[in-house]
Amino acid sequence: MKVSDDLWYMQMALEEANRAYKLDEVPIGAVIVGPQGEVLAKECNFKEKNNDPCGHAEILAIKAAAQKIGDWRLINSTLYVTLEPCPMCLAAMVQARVKRVVFGAYDSKGGALSLNYNLYKDNRLNHAFKVTGGILHFECSKLLSTFFREKRGKYSYKQG
Repeated sequence: MKVSDDLWYMQMALEEANRAYKLDEVPIGAVIVGPQGEVLAKECNFKEKNNDPCGHAEILAIKAAAQKIGDWRLINSTLYVTLEPCPMCLAAMVQARVKRVVFGAYDSKGGALSLNYNLYKDNRLNHAFKVTGGILHFECSKLLSTFFREKRGKYSYKQG
């Protein structure tokens, strides 16, 4: 894929992240694109509303794409996500056999790659894929920062 394609699909993922933001969910969005450039799934986080620790945008998008194509193997697909995947999501991407992952903001506290969980290139596993990070990093980071700043403001301690 070309950089312009990555920007286009990451912008779609950002739209999903904005949807999550409006629903008072952590604003993370994911889009899965098939080998011909067709959008297979678009999802956002639903951890809070569904009380689901696995309700990450990536997991929901993987499930939706698999249902759409009728196969759990998302071979030759690209997954776009606005935040660096956590270890759980990275493992799900290995299981789903994605070809490539593109993410926006880096996550030094919870991102699998930043924490050096490099499952995507571990030759002991039966699948590996390519990863590109930092696409629309500023926009993705800004949305997350705004969300958490607003949350801290709502729950700040008030002196009496």
